This record gives sequence, C-alpha cells and structure tokens, in this order.
Amino acid sequence: MVGIIERRQVRDFDWLTAVVAMAIVCFGIWQIYNAQPTQSYWSKQILGLFIAIVGMTIVASTDYRRLLDAAPIFYVIGLILLVLVLIPGLGVKVNGQRAWLAVPLIGRFQPSEFVKIPVVLMLASYFGNRRHGTLRFKELFVGAAILAAPVFLILLEPDAGQAITYFPLLAVVLFLSAVKMRYVILTIALTAILLPAAYVTGIQSGVIKGYQRERIEVILDPENADPRGFGYHTFQSMITVGKGRLTGIEGDTGTSQSVLKFLPEPHTDFIFAVTAENTGFVGCISLLLAYALLLSRLIVGAREAPDRMGMLVIMAIVGAITFQIFMNVGMVLGFLPVIGVPLPLMSSGLSSILSTFIAIGFVISVKMRRFVN
Repeated sequence: MVGIIERRQVRDFDWLTAVVAMAIVCFGIWQIYNAQPTQSYWSKQILGLFIAIVGMTIVASTDYRRLLDAAPIFYVIGLILLVLVLIPGLGVKVNGQRAWLAVPLIGRFQPSEFVKIPVVLMLASYFGNRRHGTLRFKELFVGAAILAAPVFLILLEPDAGQAITYFPLLAVVLFLSAVKMRYVILTIALTAILLPAAYVTGIQSGVIKGYQRERIEVILDPENADPRGFGYHTFQSMITVGKGRLTGIEGDTGTSQSVLKFLPEPHTDFIFAVTAENTGFVGCISLLLAYALLLSRLIVGAREAPDRMGMLVIMAIVGAITFQIFMNVGMVLGFLPVIGVPLPLMSSGLSSILSTFIAIGFVISVKMRRFVN
C-alpha cells in the first residue's frame, strides 16, 4: 500500500510547476553572478535553491488540510518571530531596518517573508468555512485584523515595502469570498481621498522621511529630480535597462552598470535591471513569459482544488507573486518609487526563495489531492 501511495505521489506531483520555478531561479543565479561576479551571492543562491527544493518537497508531500488545521499555531509563531526581530540584540539591523534574525550555520533570515504563509492559511481557513452569501462587516473586520497584526509589526522594523506585499493577500481572498460591491467602492473612494491627505500629513509630521518623500517625487516630477540625490537609484536603474537594448551587452561586463558599482543593490532589488542589461528586451520578455507560465500553472491548481480553502490559498499566493513582480518591475522601470520589493525567485536572498518555494509546495500539495474527497 505504501508503495502505491508513493507511486501516486510521484505521478501526481506537478513537475512542470516545479521545473519552471527552478528554471527562473537558475536564470536569476546567472544574473546575480553578472551583477556581482566577485561576491559569493550567486553561490549562496545555489545553496538556497537546494534548501528551497527540500522545503517545497516536504510541504508538497504533506496533506495541505493538516497545514490549514495548524494555521493558528503557525500564525502565532510568525507573530512571535516578528516581535523578536524588534528586540535589540536579537534582531539584526541592515540599512536602517531591523528585519532579520541571525541563525547559527544558516545566517540571516527574514521572518516577514515567511509570515505571509500563515497569514494566507489563516485567511483561507476563516473565509473558506463560510456557508452564506456575501461577506458581512464582521467578517471584513476579522480579515483586516488577521492582516493588521503582522503588518503593524513589520512597519515597526521599519519595512514599508515588505508590509505593502501583504495587502494583496487579503484583497484576493475578499474578492473571491463575494465581498459586497459597495464595500469595494467605499474602499476605493476612501483610498483616493485619504491617501493624498495621509501623504501630506506624513510629511508634515515627519512620519514620511525625507528620502521617502524624494523617492516618491522622483516618479511624480522626474524632470526636477536630482539624479545625484534620492533620484539616483531610479535614474541608474533606467540607464541600466536602456543599455541592454534588444539582446543585451553580450557579456561585456567591463562596461556593466552593476560591476562598475553605479547601480545600487543589483543582486536584490534591481536584479531585473541587471537582466535587461545583460539579456536585453529578449531576455526580459522571456523571463516575464516564464512568470506567466508559472502563474498559469498555479491558477490551474486553484481550479482543480478539491475544496474552497485550498483554492483561496492558491489564489492568494498568485496575487502575492503577481503583485511583487508588478511592483519590482515598475520600480526598476521608473514607474513606481523605490521601496525595496524583491523580484520573486530572481532576487538574491534565502528567505525570499525559500518562502516562495514553500508556497509553491502548498499548491502542489493541493493538486496532488484533487481527487480525494
């Protein structure tokens, strides 16, 4: 019997989804090497890929319903980790953000990347058990509360970029849970009214720092932005993208923006700019097509999910990955302010790649059990 179960698991395993994800990571490792050939980021990313594959396999082989049942435990553990990050001496501070914990033998890891998964599980568990029609205000409040706790702790780090990536999780789950249209219209209207007011108030009160304001103004008024000041990141990124033209600089690393250290953080936030420089328009389109194939496979998994909770988890994962791709590419191309959102599976970092592969492992777990009642 065990042999039959194992053969079924191997047969039903979504190999195409896993292979596409690994291919994107390998492409990213190549670009990380192009960006920082004298550093060890690319070799660490290779190790991270192997660890991520193991994590994905473990989650995929676990019945996703057990993971959903344990969602409150994972959620509480995640909140505890986010609190520990804020304690001086435990949390590691990098570039003004106390967002990492140091783990022996592994190094630094970022809890805010992993907490997205228990947040998704909590939202799916709560909204997936509903039996009536459109959402009531009480349910909206509970969903917002589930999201608010980790987002508040992440903002204290402070890491606004990471905090923003949590909102698509709730938005997708609410949309698929039949939220009333008047709530959607009210939310859009309040956002349109309150966001500019909050921006002005934040500047006057000092909540929005000077560098944050200038990065936003680079997008709003690029002609008057100082390319040597806080507009430096955006301008250098756009120059790097433009150098790639159709097929890239064809291995001429001697003139690379990243190798010459003009482009900041080329192996993380601006890895898409490095990709554009080295592989050109052709390479960028190929990467985006690979993302489209990966996301389409995840959506197929949602359609084949045997229950509502599994579907909600998968679609929330799709929403999060899509949002991060949109934010990172928009930031690199100068359409959005620089807020430090990594490009999924491409940017250097063990936390990001491992959390994404764990999420993919959950999707595969759902697809493997699509014929189980």
